[in-house]
Formats: sequence, C-alpha cells, structure tokens
Amino acid sequence: MNTPATPSTPTEAARPDGPSVRIGALVPLSRPGWVEAGQHLLAGLQLGVREANDAGGIEGRPLELVVRDTAADPRKAEAAVDELAAMGVAALVGEYHSVVARGAAARADALGVPFLCSSAVLDALTEQPTEWVARLAPAQSHGWRIYADFLLAAGHSRIAVAAEPTVYWRSGTRILRDHLAPRGATLIELDARALTPGAVCDALAAQHATAVLLLAGHPEPAVPIVRALRRDQRLADILVGAPAGQPEFAEWAALLGDDGTGIPFLRYLPERLTALGVRIEKALRERLAEAPSFVAFEGYDAIAVLADVLRSHGTDRVRTAEAWSRVSVEGTRGKIQFSRVPGIGVWQWAWPPVQVVDRDPARPDRFRELHAPATA
Repeated sequence: MNTPATPSTPTEAARPDGPSVRIGALVPLSRPGWVEAGQHLLAGLQLGVREANDAGGIEGRPLELVVRDTAADPRKAEAAVDELAAMGVAALVGEYHSVVARGAAARADALGVPFLCSSAVLDALTEQPTEWVARLAPAQSHGWRIYADFLLAAGHSRIAVAAEPTVYWRSGTRILRDHLAPRGATLIELDARALTPGAVCDALAAQHATAVLLLAGHPEPAVPIVRALRRDQRLADILVGAPAGQPEFAEWAALLGDDGTGIPFLRYLPERLTALGVRIEKALRERLAEAPSFVAFEGYDAIAVLADVLRSHGTDRVRTAEAWSRVSVEGTRGKIQFSRVPGIGVWQWAWPPVQVVDRDPARPDRFRELHAPATA
C-alpha cells in the first residue's frame, strides 16, 4: 500500500492562490486503531481535497487538510479537536472508530466547530441533539437491522454473538436482540474477551447455534476465532458473520486466506456506483494500489459535501452548521442530503446504500452481494 500518511498539499496539482481554508481530519493511522481503514479514509479525504482545489478551491482559496492520528483513542481525538479548533479550522471531518468519533463529536459540539463524521455508526454519536455534527455513515441500528433481516431470511433462529464488552459491541448486541427476539429468533451471547477460541467453539456446539457473529476487534480476537471455527468439524455448517465489516479490507484476506471467505458483512456501497463513483473508484485504486473500500468513498464524499457547503455559505463556522439541512450533493454513492432521524442526535444522511456481502470463496478478491433492502 502506498497511501501517504500526510495531508494533501497545494503542490499536488494546480491550486488556487491565497491563504488556505483549513479542514481538520481525524483518522486512525497507528495501532491500536484500524490502520488500514484509516489509510483508506485518508486516501478518500485527500482525493476530495485535490479535486476541490482543481475546481478552484473555496472562493479562490485552496482547501488544506490538517491530519491528526487518533490511534483509536478518544482522548487523543478530543485533544486533536481542541488543537484544530485553536488553529482556526473551518470544520472537522473523518474518524472511523465509533467511540472515538463520539468523543470528537462532544468536543466539537462544546467548542462550536462543525464536524462531518464520515464513517462511525454508533447511534448515540452525541448525548444530546446538536446542530454542529452531521454524519454520512448509516446509524448502527439501521445497518444491523438489515443484517438481522438477512439472517432471518436465510433461516437462522439460533444466532450467537462472540462479542467484546465495549460500548460499540454492546450496542450491536442490543440492536440484534431487539430485532431478532420479536421474530422468534434466539440470541446467544458469548464473551469473546473471556473465552479462548476453542471455548467459543465448545459453547457454539453445546448451544446448537446455526450462526455466529464476530462482534470483536480485528485482528485480535476475530482472526483466531475464525481459524478455530473453520477447523472444528462440529461447526462445519455454521454461518460465520461479521456485520461490522472486518472482511472488507485486504488485511483480512491476507491473514485468513480461504478461511476468511464466505463471511457476510455490511458494506455501504450500492450495487452500481454513480458515474462520479466509477471515476473516483479508479482514482482511489491508483492512490491506494488496491481496490478501495467503502471507507475510502466515505472520505471522498465527506470532502465533497464540505467543499460544497463552504463554497455556498462561506467559511464561518456558524453558517456551516446552519447549512446541514440545505445540503444536496451528488456523491459517489448517490445524492447526499441530511435530515433529522428519530433517536439520532446529529444531522444524518438517511440513508446511504447498504449491502450484505461476502468474499467469494471461488474468487477471494471479489465480493458477492447476498442481501440488500428494497430501498437501498
């Protein structure tokens, strides 16, 4: 992979003149953050900045990305928001990890800095409704209910989760339970942090589960659990799933090979990209030297939205926050508009396209669409 871990600079292409309009970018670029997701997110952000500047920038001024590594640490993210706000950034963008994005959103709200969250899905991104934060990624409750419907349609009624006890995974478990139980399915909870991979297999066999979902970090403990499952003859027919999207990235395939195929996960892409999406996919592929994930498209779309808002409404922070409801931007995955969704405290794109896909066992570098809601 050749994605640079530095912000785009005005020397990348012909750029406007004058003092730059700064955008603060929050991205996980070191462990324990999911570095590959961060690299894809950054690639999308950088490409968006380059294209915005090639189109004349913001009122004749270049757009500049000021990147800060969050390393999946909410405290680092909060400190970065403080620093970037003091630097005078017009807005904040990015972040992949939900708990980190929640910390960043709270600080952005407190400081009065617009924050467009690209990729984090936790429903409760803020404790209270706020005008300062908008989000591109679908709320976890939306995507994970679609995943639960996929499981039910496939005939699964005894579904286990091997989950770590964190806010994000607990939220996912609750969403699944609340959706599955009224429809006659049983959700079996296993502690992925306390149990060894072998013990997880023993519990699944004893409980006669037909599906197990990996609500756990990558690569640990998700990868060892998958290896154990694939080698346990008692569980030869069990469906292994990963709704949070761990199999999306090349690292998953590199670590697991054939063991990592046939594991359904949520992907926020349409069946077919827009014409813009097709062009951006090619550019992202060149930048990353591999197929771009949906996270890279989220990064690009986030900059496309912010550039449009800043051109239309100026760089004043208050005016930017007031403009979320008026956004109408053609993104790589469809038209982006924000609204208020019940139970969600931020301005939300409702909804980005959602698919359930897996890596094709016959072609591990290809994805198969298994399920998509009719409205996607």
